[in-house]
Amino acid sequence: MINRQTESRVATQSQPLLRQKGEELQRFGQLRYMPIALGEDARAESVHLVNEILADSIILYNLYKKHHWLMRGHTFYQLHLLLDKHAEEQLALIDLMGERVQTLGVAVADPRHVAEITTIERPPNGAEEVPVMLSRLIDAHEIIIQKIRVAIERTDESKDWGTNDLLMSDVLRRNEIQTWFIAEHLVDTPVVRS
Repeated sequence: MINRQTESRVATQSQPLLRQKGEELQRFGQLRYMPIALGEDARAESVHLVNEILADSIILYNLYKKHHWLMRGHTFYQLHLLLDKHAEEQLALIDLMGERVQTLGVAVADPRHVAEITTIERPPNGAEEVPVMLSRLIDAHEIIIQKIRVAIERTDESKDWGTNDLLMSDVLRRNEIQTWFIAEHLVDTPVVRS
C-alpha cells in the first residue's frame, strides 16, 4: 500500500515542468564549430546557400500539399496521389538539408521566418485551375533548381563536398524528376481520341 507522502512525491516527480523560459542558445546566422575540416568562410557560405534552398523547399512542400487537396477534374485521382508523393519526397529533402545546415549553423524552420526568406511567389489563398497550379509548381521548382546549381558550383569551389554531394545527388536530381513528372501533365494531348 502506498502512503500519502509517497503518493505526493510520485505525483510531483511526474508533473511536467511547463512554461519554461530560457536564453537563445544559438542565433540564426551564427556558426557552430564542428571538427569536419571545413573553414569558417566555407561553412558560412554553405549555411546561407542551403538555408535559401531550404526556405523555398518548405514553401514548395506546402504548395504540393495545397494543390494535392485542391485537385479536380478528370485527372483528379492521379494528380492527387502524385502531388502527395512529391510532397513526401520534398519533406525528406527538407529534413536532409535541415540536418546538413545544423551540422554547420542554424537551419531556417519557423514558418514566419521561411516566409521572409523565400523567393517563391505567394499563391492566391483559394483554388485555381489545375494547369495553373501545376505551372506554379514548375515555376517553384525552377527557382529552386537555379539556386541549387549556384550552390553546387560554390560548394565545389569551397571544397564543401558534403553539402555539394547532398545538393547534387539528392536535391537537384529529385527536383528535376519532379519537374518532369509535373510538366508531362501539361502536354496538350487528347484524352480519348487522336
